[in-house]
Amino acid sequence: MFLFDPTYIILLPALILSLYASWKVRATFSYFSQIPNSRRITGAEAARILLGALGLHDVKIELTPGSLTDHYDPRTKTLRLSEPVYYSPSISALGVCAHEIGHAIQHAQGYLPLVFRSTLVPVAALGTNMAFPLFFIGFLFGNPSLMTIGILAFSLGVLFYIVTLPVEINASKRARELLLSSGMITAREAEGVKAVLNSAALTYLAAAAMALLQLLRLILLANMRRRD
Repeated sequence: MFLFDPTYIILLPALILSLYASWKVRATFSYFSQIPNSRRITGAEAARILLGALGLHDVKIELTPGSLTDHYDPRTKTLRLSEPVYYSPSISALGVCAHEIGHAIQHAQGYLPLVFRSTLVPVAALGTNMAFPLFFIGFLFGNPSLMTIGILAFSLGVLFYIVTLPVEINASKRARELLLSSGMITAREAEGVKAVLNSAALTYLAAAAMALLQLLRLILLANMRRRD
């Protein structure tokens, strides 16, 4: 029942949203990757200029493998840009690099949601790894306590996804404002940057929705098992 049960249908809306978000972010990024920005500067060049203007001279810029693998690592103060962003003079490249710089600004300013998310990372990872084995054992042997512990452990992962939303939305807002205030993009190009960042935000929304619905499914399964 745990592996093949009707409660899987609960996850269907989040699965559809996840598939759409994945397609949307890749399609939007690809489209605006073909449109050069008016200043013809690459993501790496823009990152150096913006970080310097912000006084964040201790943030390193590195090339990272893959596509859409860009991220800011607060542990080492490193901005890692994928090849399609690092070398490209496109609108997509500027939007993505500015978004990651938004995270660097959050880190430098001690932005509370980012601080909270960073503290959640180890416990959320541990909780998510423990959740399903504990729940499955509890479900299999009819042990309500183990099922409850599994649900609580999974809740830590859900909390991480929820906290991630305001962090990412704020970083995107900072990115658009930073690019406009620096004169790096025009008002028209800002619409392209907004489209790229909004499509990326959709993936975080989909992940949070999937986590919440999975939590609801576990709660329903636990209640059904208790009634058996």
